[in-house]
Amino acid sequence: MNRRDVLAAAVAVGVPALPMPSAWAQATTVEVSGVKFDTNIQLGGGTLKLNGYGVRHRFLFEVYAAGLYLSTAASTVDAVLAAPGAKRVMMVMLRKLDANDFGKILTTGIEKNASREEFVKSLPAIVRMGEATAAYKQLVPGDTMNIDWLPESGVTLYVKGKPLMEPVKEPGLFAAMMKIWLGRSPADASLKEALLGGNRPAGL
Repeated sequence: MNRRDVLAAAVAVGVPALPMPSAWAQATTVEVSGVKFDTNIQLGGGTLKLNGYGVRHRFLFEVYAAGLYLSTAASTVDAVLAAPGAKRVMMVMLRKLDANDFGKILTTGIEKNASREEFVKSLPAIVRMGEATAAYKQLVPGDTMNIDWLPESGVTLYVKGKPLMEPVKEPGLFAAMMKIWLGRSPADASLKEALLGGNRPAGL
């Protein structure tokens, strides 16, 4: 019996309808490769919705799961960058990752996708982020990394929930970093599609 039949039967016999099973309610989390993402989070004094989520693959291996949180739904990189308010990219490691390589990953990703001007402006901040991340030596499955954008303070990098450095106020940095995943030469084309709403929770 489906939900409509349950309601109709309840009305017919004159009794209040029982609460619907949780499976019929809108999910508050979604899961991919064993990683759960909240469909809504609080950041910068407002609510952000999970725009899309997926897995970064390298060859045959799953490297990390990623989710993109925005104030409004977006299906293009321009719409992501134009979305008002706070933004977050959340990554959860699925494999061990040498933290020393993180700076190289950021630098290479930006160089492939950003203009020469964007790259030059972003490079000092990327180097600082790489140096800060290197303090962890190695990231292991389950470790989290967030890249947050707040209009009033800039970009902040978090590892395991702890900020690694002071916010970077360079206005073009977050846009350059987003292009690592959403640019013309993304880190993973299938992940780009997923983050841009190809794998968006129902109802968001």
